[in-house]
Amino acid sequence: MNTPRIRALIVDDEPAARRGLRLLLERDEEIDVIGEAASGAEAVKRIVEDRPDLVLLDVQMPELSGFKVLEAVGARHSPAVIFVTAYDQHALRAFEVNAVDYLLKPFEDERFRAAVRRAKGQLRQRETESLGAKVSQLLAYLQSGAAGGADAVQDVITRERILLKSGGDIYFLKADEIDWIEADGDYMKFYAGGRTHLLRETMGRLEAKLDPRQFVRIHRSTIVNLSRVRKLSPSFAGEYAVVLHDGTKLRLSRGYHGRLQEMLKQAL
Repeated sequence: MNTPRIRALIVDDEPAARRGLRLLLERDEEIDVIGEAASGAEAVKRIVEDRPDLVLLDVQMPELSGFKVLEAVGARHSPAVIFVTAYDQHALRAFEVNAVDYLLKPFEDERFRAAVRRAKGQLRQRETESLGAKVSQLLAYLQSGAAGGADAVQDVITRERILLKSGGDIYFLKADEIDWIEADGDYMKFYAGGRTHLLRETMGRLEAKLDPRQFVRIHRSTIVNLSRVRKLSPSFAGEYAVVLHDGTKLRLSRGYHGRLQEMLKQAL
């Protein structure tokens, strides 16, 4: 049985930007580009009539902004959305509505492919009701007037997702993508799928914000995702190392040994 192809719509008021996005999408055998829109009003019409699975959406456009497009479309016709824009000050709003990703122009091809891979995964997992719920969150957020207060991107942490700004890119990092975290000076370093991301935060505040059923502190400077732990291995002088599925070995302090063992038993 063939996997259904993803129907994508490109929304940007700049013709060159639309051409570039189309070229990138057409390289993907799992995606059909079903059309383009050059304004917010046209985007609303295309989304409602064509029901795309995925929309690559600019934020600042004539007539209606990208956020106003989603507001006009409503939950019934809500697609998955990757925001593509030259402005980083809107990233917090995108994070609030659980957008798939937020690409800052200009971006590298690999960064684009990573966003599309994330969209594919999300589309495979989501039910229609789940997609609608995310747009409902946007409507409530806009109607509350809370969106007007953020002029710049900030690092944001919830138990499910973390917004990070790194090297000019903005990443929406899902909690379950994180392998482990370590303190690095005034920053926390996130290890996720072979990549690292830095966040200016303290260990104590970060630990308090993460789900304690998923993330456990194993050292004064290290937090690990329980689902990544393969085994505990004797180290030296009665201490143990935490061995992850990818072979990474992390030091386990004696003071955290008992709690980690208890959490691993509960996870079985």
